[in-house]
Amino acid sequence: MTALYQSDVSSLALVNRGKVRDIYAIDDAHMLIVTTDRLSAFDVILPQPIPGKGEVLTRVSNFWFRRMQHIIPNHLTDIALEDVVTNAEERAALGDRAIVVRRLKPLPVEAIVRGYIIGSGWKDYQKTGQVCGIDLPRGLQLADQLPEAIYTPSTKAELGEHDVNVDFAHTVDLLGKDLAQQVRDASLRIYTEAAAYALEKGIIIADTKFEFGLDEDGRLHIIDEALTPDSSRFWPADQYRPGISPPSFDKQFVRDYLETLDWDKTPPGPELPRAIIDKTAEKYREAEQRLTGK
Repeated sequence: MTALYQSDVSSLALVNRGKVRDIYAIDDAHMLIVTTDRLSAFDVILPQPIPGKGEVLTRVSNFWFRRMQHIIPNHLTDIALEDVVTNAEERAALGDRAIVVRRLKPLPVEAIVRGYIIGSGWKDYQKTGQVCGIDLPRGLQLADQLPEAIYTPSTKAELGEHDVNVDFAHTVDLLGKDLAQQVRDASLRIYTEAAAYALEKGIIIADTKFEFGLDEDGRLHIIDEALTPDSSRFWPADQYRPGISPPSFDKQFVRDYLETLDWDKTPPGPELPRAIIDKTAEKYREAEQRLTGK
């Protein structure tokens, strides 16, 4: 399987190169998003790609976007890739990694939903008994399922910076009450439906993050990616038990390896062994196959 660390679409102007996605301008109303095979961990872009990762993320996102259309519109369009990338060689290099989307105004909030207590939420809970100002039951173990999913937003950091967990009131200050409530309610509803579906396929979605944008009429859309192994923690249901950090289908596998190294989590990122790269690619593919059947 080939890997694409960085895209090159000569006919379009590059707007931004993020941790994973390269974004190109098409016209005033549309953009091309290329999800590369780059991998970031601890907000650092690692030097090697994960072959096929970008294609998996794109296909999984598109699967969820379409599945959740009854809840919220998304940024996808019906414009074919060949209509905007006319060079056949460049188009072939992109594979399934590229989509044509509507230009929307992104909101300055990472909309995070947690169904289980893990990661930064677990650290906050150990210190305060809360996550983002939400009181949680006493005595929870690592990876315990929460009584109900909670909305725990964060700031949207610049490249190389770290997101910061905030409370809902902070998002009201940023977005206004009505829009903040729309984002929270949509996030919780999408997560709840997706988590129930995924569980039928043997995957626990422990937590996930969404990004949203507004169209010219102020209508809320889901953008960027949705419920992928990059934006979510996926656990195999048959190996889950509270009290331990479960094995995962996502980049937590790479994070766990990096935690064993003498690395201060600042650039440049360390080289990954071939076995870690191959196993990570395999985990991404398995997540896609379980969720979509393809």
